[in-house]
Amino acid sequence: MKMRRIAAAASTASLALIATVAWSTGEGRATFLEPGQMKWSDAPPVLPPGAQLTVLQGDPSKAGPFVMRLKVPGNYKVAPHWHSKDENLTVVSGTFYLAEGEKADTKHAHALKAGAFHYLPAETRHYAYSKGPAIVQVHGEGPFDITYVNPADDPSKSAKK
Repeated sequence: MKMRRIAAAASTASLALIATVAWSTGEGRATFLEPGQMKWSDAPPVLPPGAQLTVLQGDPSKAGPFVMRLKVPGNYKVAPHWHSKDENLTVVSGTFYLAEGEKADTKHAHALKAGAFHYLPAETRHYAYSKGPAIVQVHGEGPFDITYVNPADDPSKSAKK
């Protein structure tokens, strides 16, 4: 249990770094954000290298609502994991593959094309991958965290070695 708390804290801290480049609109103000205004940065180390992330609203590392987008290259894989809060995901472009389970098995994945929506209750074990480039939008209540089913799959741990 202690390791899960440490992993959750590490992933939340990683997302806090991304939130510092978020589009700042001020509390309670309308936001209009064109694609060229989005500030993309490398995704935090808790995600496999190669992805980029932009925060559109809120701060995923803190309590409260947030909206962020993840841009992944082709052949991108996120090992089986779970989140402590509900996850809402919309595919903005490309095709993103998702499936539930503690072991990645591509024959059970759902191919979600641009416009598709996916909801996962908190603590649901799942995995994701892409065959080509894709952008997904994630929104929910923070803090957003990622806990890998197999701690050895956590890229932030292998990056420290």
